[in-house]
Amino acid sequence: MADKNTFEGTTTVGITCVDGVVFASERRASMGNLVAHKVAEKIFKIDNHIAATIAGSVRLRNGKDISIEAAASVSSNILRSSPAYVQTLIGGVDDTGASIYSLDAAGGMIKDTFISTGSGSTFAYGVLEDRFHEDITVEEAKELALRAIKAATERDTYSGNGFLVAEVTKDGFKMLEKEEVESIIEKINK
Repeated sequence: MADKNTFEGTTTVGITCVDGVVFASERRASMGNLVAHKVAEKIFKIDNHIAATIAGSVRLRNGKDISIEAAASVSSNILRSSPAYVQTLIGGVDDTGASIYSLDAAGGMIKDTFISTGSGSTFAYGVLEDRFHEDITVEEAKELALRAIKAATERDTYSGNGFLVAEVTKDGFKMLEKEEVESIIEKINK
């Protein structure tokens, strides 16, 4: 059982696309039934070609670009040696293409085409399962990711207070501007 003074509950989504990876999250940080923060940052740039949804940021350097699998493996080893309970997504684009890994608290590492974490993930998965297709593009995935996060914020009390979206393509990491996210949300709401 989680300590009532620890942050819990969130919703993040990662989608592998033919031309990159898209991450989305909502912005609420909660402690039990208290909304502790309304503008939490939950998507982090690790390197120009790797991003993660984690509780902190890590920058990995070894003189050359690290593969997505190696970054996931290093993070997995850190989680295995730590007593913290976290759900982490790590992904991006490297020489092998676009990929996303889910890391669990025991240090497990699972590759998948789309993943959702956190208390709102069951709601997000309903949208992802219904609308994901193997040839999805980054442009399409941004809308899908926001649809999934929006569904979670409407039903999960631990998720809410806005949206963040990031993409990683061969051109690098990009966090979407608030106006671009709002434009996609307007399209979804029509």
